[in-house]
Amino acid sequence: MYIGSTSERGLHQLVYEIVDNAVDEALAGVATEIDVVIYKDGSVSVNDNGRGIPVDMHVEEKMPAVEVAMTILHAGGKFGKGGYKVSGGLHGVGMSVVNALSSDMTTRVRRDGNLYEIKFQRGLTTVPLKKIGRAEGTGTYQWFKPDADIFETLDFAWNTLEKRLRELAFLNRGLRITLRDERVEDAMFPKRRRTTTRAASCRSSSGSTRTRKR
Repeated sequence: MYIGSTSERGLHQLVYEIVDNAVDEALAGVATEIDVVIYKDGSVSVNDNGRGIPVDMHVEEKMPAVEVAMTILHAGGKFGKGGYKVSGGLHGVGMSVVNALSSDMTTRVRRDGNLYEIKFQRGLTTVPLKKIGRAEGTGTYQWFKPDADIFETLDFAWNTLEKRLRELAFLNRGLRITLRDERVEDAMFPKRRRTTTRAASCRSSSGSTRTRKR
């Protein structure tokens, strides 16, 4: 198993793999924000304001570079020579394995003033890369839904993700990481939203309050 487990630990590792790639952009000095959202259907999105995965044609693979990064294991080495680096994450597998272990995945790239989109199912491209509009700034948006036929649970634990993201924010000065949970609807337990930044100390910029987004 690429991520080591099909239990809750492996489920959360999917998020870590995508977030680690965004953190690499922060380490390169080209990203300052990462937004993570847990949705009601068990899917997750990770959005950053880094450079955006390249969308030009890959010379060797004869496909868009973003498709190479999303579908070919250990493709990170193909983006060397000072160019965009694709993180291998904790286990050295990265985005392509998250893609393979997801029933559906969508990647959107903001680059060169344009917004591009490509879609996958279980690691295979279903909708080729296409330009879907204009975009301000740069960055990468990843949305994925873990495969219910693979994982024993699809229930992401807020506390587990929040702890890991807080640690990453603490280790990377100037990086803001936001975690939002769309699953919470009960008025007695407002929707969880917390922003973690590293300043003089690692503290939530919104304290420990939890607010519902209307």
